[in-house]
Amino acid sequence: MRALPLHLEAGSDLHHSLSRFALEHQAEGFVLSVVGNLSQAAFQCPGQEGPTLVQGDLEIITLQGTISPQGVHLHLSLSDATCQVWGGHLEPGSLVQTGADILVGVLDDPAAAPSAAAPGELEPTPRLEIVVSQGCPWSRRALRLLRSLAIPHRVIETQEPGPVPQVFVDGQLIGGYDALAALHANGQLVGLRP
Repeated sequence: MRALPLHLEAGSDLHHSLSRFALEHQAEGFVLSVVGNLSQAAFQCPGQEGPTLVQGDLEIITLQGTISPQGVHLHLSLSDATCQVWGGHLEPGSLVQTGADILVGVLDDPAAAPSAAAPGELEPTPRLEIVVSQGCPWSRRALRLLRSLAIPHRVIETQEPGPVPQVFVDGQLIGGYDALAALHANGQLVGLRP
């Protein structure tokens, strides 16, 4: 593992900056530490339909989770000027106030990670495919659920009109986010792990 520093200037979007960092470095890893502040924080609270938006002098307390070229899955906690603590899944729209310094732990050989195929084996094709659209909150929630449960999946982005997300298991359409959540509630989603 290598530790790589990332400095963000005022006005940087925390989510977009870490996503770009992962793509530019083709980095698989996780956030080791963070020091900084935000003028605006966007995060998803459990059970809420859309992101919560908090503005003001916000001190970052923690930022935890994983990054990869396929996306980031991060949890943010922060304190406002009254020392009230907020937190949830980091969403785009969290803006750095004066600066932020992040230390990212990058795996030197992502193939050495436990979830990778053994040497000489082909990575199995995921049984679950999901069609999503950028900007769709239900698509984001579905992807977060799959990543948090480490369910292998293939993402297909669409610009076409129509309901999203659309979830397919073994090539069969099972429905949207509600159907995915029902599979999770019934304990069937974890059965899709290899």
